[in-house]
Formats: sequence, C-alpha cells, structure tokens
Amino acid sequence: MTTDEVLNEFRAAGALLEGHFILTSGLRSPIYLQKNLVFRDPRRTERLCRALAAKAKARFGDIDIVVSPAVGGIIPGYETARALGAEAIFVEREDKVFKLRRGFTIAEGARVLMVEDIVTTGLSSRECLAAIAAEAGNILGAACLIDRSAGKVDLGVPLVALASLDVPSYPADALPAELAAIPAIKPGSRGL
Repeated sequence: MTTDEVLNEFRAAGALLEGHFILTSGLRSPIYLQKNLVFRDPRRTERLCRALAAKAKARFGDIDIVVSPAVGGIIPGYETARALGAEAIFVEREDKVFKLRRGFTIAEGARVLMVEDIVTTGLSSRECLAAIAAEAGNILGAACLIDRSAGKVDLGVPLVALASLDVPSYPADALPAELAAIPAIKPGSRGL
C-alpha cells in the first residue's frame, strides 16, 4: 500500500482530522489521526494490517510474536499477528511502566516484532520495547501503520511504517498564530 492509499483509508473512515489537537506526547498538531474510526471497520483494519504484515515480513523475515502497547496498539497488533500467523500479546501499564501481564511470556529465542498504531515521538514504542527487552526473545524491530515523524524518530530498532508523514507538531508555548487561534482538544486516551 502506498502512503496515499493508507491516507485514503483514514479519510474514508473520517479519521483524518484537522484542527488544534493535543497529542499523547503533549505536543500540539493541526492534524490528528483518529485511528479508532479506522479500527471500527474490521475489513479496513484487516487490509491495512495485512499490508503492514507483508512489509514487516519482507524486512524482518519470519515473526513468532507480535507485542503491542495497550490500548491503542492492541487491535493493529492482533490483526498484524493474524496476517503473519504469529501470536499476539500486549503490554500494559503497571505503576506507570509497561509490563507483560495476564500470563503473557516471550520464550527464549522467539522472533519478536513490536507493532504500534501511530508513532509520533516514539515514547510509547520505546517503553514497549523496553518491556520486551526484559524478556528472553529476540527483538527484530518495530512496525506501525503511520509514522508521523517521517522517519526521524529513533526507537533504537529498525522501524517499518506502512505510511510516513511529515506532520508538524509544536510545544504548547511555541504555536503558530493560526493554530493558537483555534481551541485545543485532546482526543487521545493517555492520562484517562
């Protein structure tokens, strides 16, 4: 899938929003990708994640386990794992730190791919990767549906993105005038 095809899937789902948004990172942006509007359609989600799985397999080879950060990464992680014929597990916060819970484990030597929905600063991805690194598996790399950093984010492992965008983001105290003139909304879930 090309970047335009991926964005067309988001547009068709009403998930490519314009305005003044407070991102999970705390940065502000004129564009927000409301991926949950995409994920409510299983067929659309399957198409996107099947394409991501193919791209990840071409880069990393066979994958045994897909690990995703809760909550936003669970659906794309599961669907990508399904397309790869891999297991799907997730990390979740315990005392503000990502950990495997619910009996999830990673066997020694397992080939692991971290799958995320949208990457902006990479904070959640790096936190998820740190939890995976505490296990016995072999981290191959990371994959996401959309990399909002246009390839600038450093996760410490190779990142495969289905689409890469250069979406501006700003600290709250350095907004351009046109963005500052619009009321900000925080559509994400971190901190809830």
